[in-house]
Amino acid sequence: MLKGVLLRPGVCDFPLSGSSFDAGRLVLEVGFGDGRFTAQTAQMHPDWNILGVEISAGSVSRAIRRFRREGITNVRVYHGEAGFVLRNLVAPRSLHRVYVNFPDPWPKTKHQENRLLQRSFFRRLSTRLEAGGALLLTTDHHDYWKFAQAEAQASQLFSTQTPSPPEQHLHTKYALKWKEQGRDFYHAVFSKTGEDPEPWPVLQRYSMPHALMSGTLPEIGVFEKAIVRFASGTAVLTEASKTSQGYYFLTHVAEEDLVQDLLLEARASTHGLYVGISRFGAPLSTAGVKAAVAWLVSWLEGQGLGVIQRSY
Repeated sequence: MLKGVLLRPGVCDFPLSGSSFDAGRLVLEVGFGDGRFTAQTAQMHPDWNILGVEISAGSVSRAIRRFRREGITNVRVYHGEAGFVLRNLVAPRSLHRVYVNFPDPWPKTKHQENRLLQRSFFRRLSTRLEAGGALLLTTDHHDYWKFAQAEAQASQLFSTQTPSPPEQHLHTKYALKWKEQGRDFYHAVFSKTGEDPEPWPVLQRYSMPHALMSGTLPEIGVFEKAIVRFASGTAVLTEASKTSQGYYFLTHVAEEDLVQDLLLEARASTHGLYVGISRFGAPLSTAGVKAAVAWLVSWLEGQGLGVIQRSY
C-alpha cells in the first residue's frame, strides 16, 4: 500500500520506521533523475524498500509521476542531500545496497571537493550498511571512477571490484544519451569490509521554537536582509511580507547536509504576539531554525516589543 511517496524532514521518523516502509531490505539510490532505473529496480525486487534521494525538484516531480503511473508502491523519495538521508533517515547497519548512477563528476580540480564519493562519505556509509552491503557506481567519467576507487581504498573500510556495468544500469536517462554519443561506461562495486568507529548521531531536533511578545507590531517598510551565523551553518532572513495578522519572514537555513527554505512568522495570538516558525511545509526544527527565531525575537525587541515568554 502506498503510504506517501515524498518524505518531508519535519515529519519523518529518525530513522525511518515501519510507518514509512513495509518489512524488507532497504536500498538507497542517490540521484535517481527521472526515476526510470528506480522503477525498474522496484519492479524487479518487489520485496525491497527503495529510498531515493535527489536534489532536483523537477526530477523529483517527474519521478513521482512515473511511480504513480506504473503502480510502484515500494519507493519513497527525499528531495535534498544524500548526506542528510544517510545520517538521519537510515538506521545503523540497515542498508543492503546503494546505487549511484552517473553522478555529477565535478571535473574541475577546484570543484572536486563537491564530489559525493569521497573518503568521508565512505566512512559514514560504512556505519549504515549491513555486513557485506555494497555501493554500486556506474559512470561515464573515467577520472571520477578512479577517484572513487582511491577514496574507498583510503577509507580502509571497503573492497573494490570493477566488473562491466550491468545492462540495467545502462538504461537510465543519461546512459541512453551517452550511448548515442559513443561514450564508454565504467562500473565499480564497493563492498563493506569494516566499520568506522566514530559516532555519527542524527541531527538534534527541537520543539517548535517560538516566543510570546507584548506590544504592537511595527509597520515594516523595507526589511534589510539579515545573516545569522551559528555553529553548524547559516540562516538568512531575506524578506518580510505583511499578512492580515502580522508578517511572514522568508528564511533560508543551511546546515549539516540540510537546506531549508521556510517561513518565520510574527502574528497576533490569544496570549500575545506569537513569533516563531510557521508549520507551512512541515519544516524540520533544527539548531539553525532556533538561531533564526532567536534573532527575529531580538530584532523585534529592538523595535520596541517586549518578551513575555521564550521557548527556544
